[in-house]
Amino acid sequence: MIANARILIIDDDANTLASLSRAFRLAGHESVVCDNAARALELGKAERFDLILSDVVMPGKDGIALLEDLKNAGVAAPVVMMSGQASIEMAVRATRLGASDFLEKPISTEKLLLTVENALRLARLETENRDLKQRLGRRPIIGSGAAMREVMAQVERVAPSETRVCIRGETGTGKELVARALHEKSARRDGAFISLNCAAVPAELMESELFGHEKGSFTGAAARHIGKFEQAHRGTLFLDEIGDMPAAMQAKLLRVLEEGEIERVGGGRPIRVDARLVVATHRNLEEQVRQGTFREDLYHRVVVFQIALPPLRERREEVRPLAEHFTRQLAEQNGWKPKQISPEALALLESYAWPGNVRELRNVIERALLLAPGDTVEQAAIEFALPRAQPPGGEMGMAAAGTLLERVEAFERETLLAELKRHHHHMTNAAKALGLERSHLYKKCQQLGIDLRAIRQAE
Repeated sequence: MIANARILIIDDDANTLASLSRAFRLAGHESVVCDNAARALELGKAERFDLILSDVVMPGKDGIALLEDLKNAGVAAPVVMMSGQASIEMAVRATRLGASDFLEKPISTEKLLLTVENALRLARLETENRDLKQRLGRRPIIGSGAAMREVMAQVERVAPSETRVCIRGETGTGKELVARALHEKSARRDGAFISLNCAAVPAELMESELFGHEKGSFTGAAARHIGKFEQAHRGTLFLDEIGDMPAAMQAKLLRVLEEGEIERVGGGRPIRVDARLVVATHRNLEEQVRQGTFREDLYHRVVVFQIALPPLRERREEVRPLAEHFTRQLAEQNGWKPKQISPEALALLESYAWPGNVRELRNVIERALLLAPGDTVEQAAIEFALPRAQPPGGEMGMAAAGTLLERVEAFERETLLAELKRHHHHMTNAAKALGLERSHLYKKCQQLGIDLRAIRQAE
């Protein structure tokens, strides 16, 4: 049984409003009543409801017109219509406009609650379905070393609570993955996980992104926009790079955390929001507080429980399983033939310093898969895929010459020449070894400036 739903009831009859409100209250729901469509549209746009229950026949604008206005305004709550003058045509029209169900008056309490329960469940299933589609593309947390075991132990410890968490770590260490794990292991797992990178949003748009805006509230506001806080209602809001939030927005965020209410840009009323806040940063927030660039009162609001993610260079035992995971994942995502990484190539990966951490490792694996001929990623492909040549031990060396495109073309040219030489310039055998069509190999040689006739004559 779904309880604690917030329901908007619209009917021009005071007795009906009172009886429906009482029935919902006894069932554990909260209800807001309204006796006309105009006011109902204002409430639907300004506040968050889990379900809207509306009469059809009312003075002024009727319920069908209200339903259409609500859908046009982007109100996501499911709408159930009811009428004492119901007809098949009316029910069909309401359904086509997006109504979840249609009830004929008089309505028994049992049927009313069952219909509302079904509408709420359907809305939740649709939300979960959208979330599931998003999760299918997510990367799991890979790591069995001592450092990552400690991180996951902390996640297990704090996830079930409502405690605000601050995730610290260098860029590319996987802070958002940890935030998602906190959400999925919490009581809010059925709600939305909404993320915002504070460093990627211009200062002048930050307020609109977080709190939303009303149509016409500023130049370019062509429609009402629901902000991240509202989207994360009853779920988790993840603010990445919180240390890059503008000072003016820090004060507004602090007020929301203290009062549990937001106000859309251009809006005239506060909106209650219930979102668990998880933040992340690669910066030293304590130093920012000392320098006056980060509010101390906000710091104490968001840094309640800290999880520190170690850089990849401090957990080199994770490089091999991560590399093998990314190899499988990228092949599956792109429809590539699965490949193995040679022991020598893995050893080179483990010796690299990884200044860009896990994100850089994934990018290198993707480049290597594109460059490597055959079924195995050899050391040469990894050397070429790394951003800079580097000897074992983690010391950064001199950068390879040329742009990435020039480097890729040079590597392809050397690979084709070596394979052609190995097969005594037999194009069919060389193409087969490289996993290419014979015609494709000819085109590649032409693109890379390989003169097959001149090479044969020289030999």
